[in-house]
Amino acid sequence: MPDKTARNPLRDQRDRRLVRVAAPSALVLFGVTGDLAKKKLLPAMYDLANRGLLPPSFALVGFGRRDWSHDQFRDVVRESVESYARTPFQEDVWRQFASGIRFVRGEFDDDQAYEALKSTLKELDVHYGTRGNHAFYLSIPPKAFETVCHKLADHGLAHHEKASGWRRVVIEKPFGHDLESAAELNAIVERVFPADSVFRIDHYLGKETVQNILALRFANQMFEPLWNARYVDHVQITMAEDIGIGSRAGYYDGVGAARDVIQNHLLQLLALTAMEEPLSFDAHHMRAEKAKVLAAVVVPGDRAAYSALGQYDGGLQGGQHVKAFHQEQDIPADSRTETYAALRVDINNRRWAGVPFYLRAGKRLGRRVTEVAVQFKRSPNLLFGDNGHEDLGQNVIVIRIQPDEGVTIRLGSKVPGTQSEIRDVTMDFGYGHSFTESSPEAYERLILDVLLGEPPLFPNHEEVELSWRILDPFEECWAAQEIMPEPYAPGSWGPAGADELLARDGRVWRRP
Repeated sequence: MPDKTARNPLRDQRDRRLVRVAAPSALVLFGVTGDLAKKKLLPAMYDLANRGLLPPSFALVGFGRRDWSHDQFRDVVRESVESYARTPFQEDVWRQFASGIRFVRGEFDDDQAYEALKSTLKELDVHYGTRGNHAFYLSIPPKAFETVCHKLADHGLAHHEKASGWRRVVIEKPFGHDLESAAELNAIVERVFPADSVFRIDHYLGKETVQNILALRFANQMFEPLWNARYVDHVQITMAEDIGIGSRAGYYDGVGAARDVIQNHLLQLLALTAMEEPLSFDAHHMRAEKAKVLAAVVVPGDRAAYSALGQYDGGLQGGQHVKAFHQEQDIPADSRTETYAALRVDINNRRWAGVPFYLRAGKRLGRRVTEVAVQFKRSPNLLFGDNGHEDLGQNVIVIRIQPDEGVTIRLGSKVPGTQSEIRDVTMDFGYGHSFTESSPEAYERLILDVLLGEPPLFPNHEEVELSWRILDPFEECWAAQEIMPEPYAPGSWGPAGADELLARDGRVWRRP
């Protein structure tokens, strides 16, 4: 039998004609010892190399406090790649990839370390052919952004007029904890790097199914004419996890579900779902349309009534006993941090006037799922009368982001038989069934776009600040009214208050 994992030179040649390969470059990874680097970033870079999307003269430079030699760091990277890479490990690919791996030891504020980094990058430019193209990936706590950016500038590593090649910086979320801190962070970074050289990572935007929202809407004539307030009743955007906070207590306590995912992931999904068609996939056009939607979002006057907070309780989930949030390690017994948040917003423009958007995110819920559900208005059913179900004719388009990527459409159909009885049926499209090639991991796409200098999938500072303008009024309301998160059972779909939120509008949450 042929080896399905073997590389096909003809296919590789075809793919290279369709997909751009990054230019010679070096990526400096700050925070190289963290879980994100180990499980996502390092494997993603190897996978790109394995797919033929990185040039032979691509270099990876780790920056950290560990007392590692270049060879020891190569061993660390190899262990990460062998454990977490999505493509088969191939020795020839690894040897080429590993030849460009270097490590620089130092603290974020260590001037000598930045001089060593400068020397390392110069050596790679001269002897390895990286041509002065340098990307700096800051997978570090936000409080360290200012120090690292200023040190890069002080030592001539950031963008300046006489520098050869390009300089880019990549920032992981969170982008601040409110509007004021986000604006301050944006100002700090953009004092060192030009705005078009700053890449703010939201890994959800690298997922194929997120990008498929645009294809579904604008490449299919059957959907776009119905994608408006005349036909759509409401939209539900859900990000549910079936796990607890795990080892993230140090980050999560004081942040909560709303700041962690609603401000960035879910509001970006809202923008893509509701935006007008951009003139092109150019970053300027894409960002302009998303910003228009976010600027048009209005929050309800009674924000306490149109939001809900929860904390998961202890109990049985999946046959195992799990801890309550307050019992997790390093979580104070009086913590008011929410592990579940739901809220309603509206969009004040002609397309969406009167259509509520409901956003919810939480941990220890019924299953792991992220989806956008566009629910249409009820059909009059004049022909079928009372022969159908109560919700008959309320069609739904569900865009499944993860884990079962695809699209489901719910519609009414006649039940076989002599009576005119109507039942709901579904039409389903799954990526795994329709395409033989698996989708690239989100970080693969985003890292490649950084190296190519293509920023359409990265939110700019305006989008970040507009998102905080939406969430801040809710956060201020919860703090001012000292709203305590409501307990909910693990494995459920959140607190009773979330159901009441939709019940006020005569609606219910759909069960993913």
